[in-house]
Amino acid sequence: MLRVLVLLMSLLLAWSASAEPVKVLRYAFRIAETGFDPAQISDLYSRTMAANIFDAPLKYAYLARPYQLKPNTAAAMPEVSADFKTWTIRIRPGIHFADDPAFKGRKRELTAADYIYALKRHYDPVTKSGNLYVLEGVGILGLSELRAEAQKTKKPFDYDRPVEGLQQVDRYTYRVRTAQANPRLIYWFADVMMGAVAREVVEAYGPDHIMEHPVGTGPWQLAEWRRSSRVAFTKNPNYREVFYDETPPADADPRLIAEAARLKGKRLPLVDRVEISIIEESQPRWLAFLNGEADMIDEVPSDFAIIAMPHNHLAPNLAKRGIRMDRYARADYLSTYFGMENPLVGGYEPAKVALRRAISLAYDNAQEIRLVRRGQAVPAQGVVAPGTMGYEPGFKSEMSDFDRARAGALLDLYGYVDRNGDGWREQPDGKPLVIELASQPDGQSRQLAELWQKNMDALKIRVTFKIAQWPENLKASRAGKLMMWGVSWSASIPDADDFLGLGYGPNKGQANHSRFDLPAYNALYLKQQGLPDGPERQALIEQMQRLMVAYMPLKGHVHRIFTDMLQPWVIGYKRNLFMRDFWQYVDIEGKPASS
Repeated sequence: MLRVLVLLMSLLLAWSASAEPVKVLRYAFRIAETGFDPAQISDLYSRTMAANIFDAPLKYAYLARPYQLKPNTAAAMPEVSADFKTWTIRIRPGIHFADDPAFKGRKRELTAADYIYALKRHYDPVTKSGNLYVLEGVGILGLSELRAEAQKTKKPFDYDRPVEGLQQVDRYTYRVRTAQANPRLIYWFADVMMGAVAREVVEAYGPDHIMEHPVGTGPWQLAEWRRSSRVAFTKNPNYREVFYDETPPADADPRLIAEAARLKGKRLPLVDRVEISIIEESQPRWLAFLNGEADMIDEVPSDFAIIAMPHNHLAPNLAKRGIRMDRYARADYLSTYFGMENPLVGGYEPAKVALRRAISLAYDNAQEIRLVRRGQAVPAQGVVAPGTMGYEPGFKSEMSDFDRARAGALLDLYGYVDRNGDGWREQPDGKPLVIELASQPDGQSRQLAELWQKNMDALKIRVTFKIAQWPENLKASRAGKLMMWGVSWSASIPDADDFLGLGYGPNKGQANHSRFDLPAYNALYLKQQGLPDGPERQALIEQMQRLMVAYMPLKGHVHRIFTDMLQPWVIGYKRNLFMRDFWQYVDIEGKPASS
């Protein structure tokens, strides 16, 4: 008996020694998630998580530059009509959702009906989709009418009613038809908002709880969720066989080329688990990386840029440790919006426009870049960001100008003067002039608030700050309850349309936080949307940007330059600006046991 026990112990020890260690990718987000339902989420952080769970028909080639789309669950690229109004997508058979009690013990295959259902959910008033503005801008035939009927009758949205714009051709094929041409619709077929969702799951958990129960066909499934604190994901056991087949460009870093060659043919995902911590403050997020508690840092905080990368080069002490950096211009736009329906800062009459333009002129953008961003940003001249079609490096406007004298003259001209001798300006009718800026309690937000305070004090305008967590501000903003709020917008597609929609009137309460609604701008937006890329469309884009500068619903600040840093054991990472589901392509090799 003793011999048997000894033999069993020996076999167990041998198995333990030879067993593959669990590979875990750990890093942190600086803003908390809001949930995981593709039809409801619109913030970058939730969308990043959801994109790793839910499959869109197309995806970006992870390492290809210029950026390239390729089939994901689709059997091939969509068939597109010559007028860009009809798109036919065939889904590959044999793809399955992750297991869930809603499926009652059976394997659930992905079909065309799931993509049709997922699209319809954005139009259901109960869903309150944060992405509806994109689809309504596309104009899928019949869906807006179906939504309007549900709103009018107060009856449940009819998912089973056929509509002209969404047709199931067969079990694996569906067709999307739009009212107008949209050459750039193809990009949205790679977006998580078009991720496949199973109807049984949505109906099982209901509209109030589906944000907590993501079930997709992608490489990952939710394993643990402590709201606004920690989120963990494990491999989806039902994920289809997908193998690493990425090719970096010829001029890529030789190390990345070698890593891609070494990973070739390996089954995805490469790691077993992903753990995301929510760390709002910059210092603990940076220290977690330095101490090896995080395998990468997604966006080195600008507070530590001088230490981590003096003169934009990796610090020698970090290089000695084998740490690597990936520096890139983010396709994003940071602005402070003015609530255009707010009685103080909103409106289109000359006095209101003058107030917004004066506030913009009195804000020292260069100081923000130097002191708050530590040089890791460039001034925003317009709403369109670098890295997207439509961005013109030579475009110049007064958006980034700092001219306190001109700002004061504008206010004087329109009657925003100190009427009672207390040293502060009042409104033209004598009422107090106090602007309220929403903000968050983190360190960088406090620095920005101090800069706003300094600049408004110099202009003799009182400013107060409404402090709340970012998800709370987002909710209030979508409801039109904030006077001013500083927000960033990261491109989902490599095109200006993603930014131009920030000022399109029908997008109020969604992308259009300012609730700007100018008929001339709206008309230009629709016109450019149907045009192919070229000089005619580019001219319209410039007109739209100049209208935004003239009316100033958004005070543009900067486009950021970011740097990600990686521990020496992280293999295969390269930032793809338009791809959120990168976890499956990253491997961990040679990580010390204590890390």
